[in-house]
Amino acid sequence: MTSLVFIDGDQGTTGLQVREWLADRTDLRLLQLPADQRKSTAHRAEALNDCDIALLCLPDEAAREAVALVRRPGVRVIDASSAHRTAPGWVYGLPELEAGQAERIAHARRVSNPGCYPTGALALLRPLIDAGLLPPDYPLAIHAVSGYSGRGRAGLLDHEGAAAATAVPLQVYGLGLHHKHVPEIQQHAGLAHAPVFVPAYGHYRQGIVLTIALHLRLLPAGVTARSLHAALQARYQGQPCIELQPMEEDADAQRLDPRALNGSNRMRLAVFGQPQEQQVLLTAVFDNLGKGAAGAAVQNLDLMLGLQPMLQPLLHGSTNPSRIPLPL
Repeated sequence: MTSLVFIDGDQGTTGLQVREWLADRTDLRLLQLPADQRKSTAHRAEALNDCDIALLCLPDEAAREAVALVRRPGVRVIDASSAHRTAPGWVYGLPELEAGQAERIAHARRVSNPGCYPTGALALLRPLIDAGLLPPDYPLAIHAVSGYSGRGRAGLLDHEGAAAATAVPLQVYGLGLHHKHVPEIQQHAGLAHAPVFVPAYGHYRQGIVLTIALHLRLLPAGVTARSLHAALQARYQGQPCIELQPMEEDADAQRLDPRALNGSNRMRLAVFGQPQEQQVLLTAVFDNLGKGAAGAAVQNLDLMLGLQPMLQPLLHGSTNPSRIPLPL
């Protein structure tokens, strides 16, 4: 039987991308509300209870309200907001997190999509902690730059609206060091302490580059850049959505373009080492709407439908993001 999927919030940046990726699928049906019913609680509640899987692309509070509207026991929910990422009873929707996670997602009734920034941080940190190469109490600082679509509607209006010419080219934020993604990273990485997280938005639409610097002298004896790389390689061998870049002899010649994987649900990890100073840099590049938001939702949807997750192709070339229209 063909499953019925309802995207609640299909006019936002994440919802529009999910709808675009699902539009031509023949193995499911999309339940869509007319424009004049999208904000009607009664009509949304009816759709939420008529569907097989509800995909919530809403702000946190609206997502909590949507979950409360679900009355029919058979309805399964994927929440793309941050409302339930550390909540009991919800399965964390990062299939590559650890062995068995994809299976847990496949059978779950409630799945919380990972945040875009945590997706990159966890992909780098969790395998190293599990392998005993990175102590859980390491004093971590995580830096990341995202395209402005990560701000949602406000970012699109600032950078593509009437005042786009005056938009700030780079903006570091979260200086109070209590970003909403920190508890998520700490819990799912297995860290003893909250990491310092320094995010920023750049004047480009989509794509994230995330970096984590490590001092080898603070790691267990014998840990090297190559052993860290080997641990990541062992974890992601055969994973369709995550690729590990080979270690480069001439790291100084390398450049990281945050837009490199735009339009796909792929993520590229890399390890760079400076043996003289005993320093290592871990990096992740991915599309904040691809692997980070909409792509993660579609990947989890496929698992819940009993399908092999599909590798979404680059839609418009490596540096040209999918031109999702400005939300109304």
